[in-house]
Amino acid sequence: MNAPTDLSMKTDEVLRVELEVFRRQHRDLDEAIEALEAKATADQLTIKRLKKQKLRLKDIIRLIEDRLTPDIIA
Repeated sequence: MNAPTDLSMKTDEVLRVELEVFRRQHRDLDEAIEALEAKATADQLTIKRLKKQKLRLKDIIRLIEDRLTPDIIA
């Protein structure tokens, strides 16, 4: 997974593209986890690893969304 190391060095356009890629990966992982959990002989270690990867993606998505959302002083 190509996690952004320094968001400040990337343009908003690049971040938007990366955000969509990470969201798609997050959805794909969610579907893979659901499929594995539906199997009676599911490998729990694999499921656990996929869930950790999904959480990392969620954190990255949140960071990018925060970077792209303008600060509005109310």
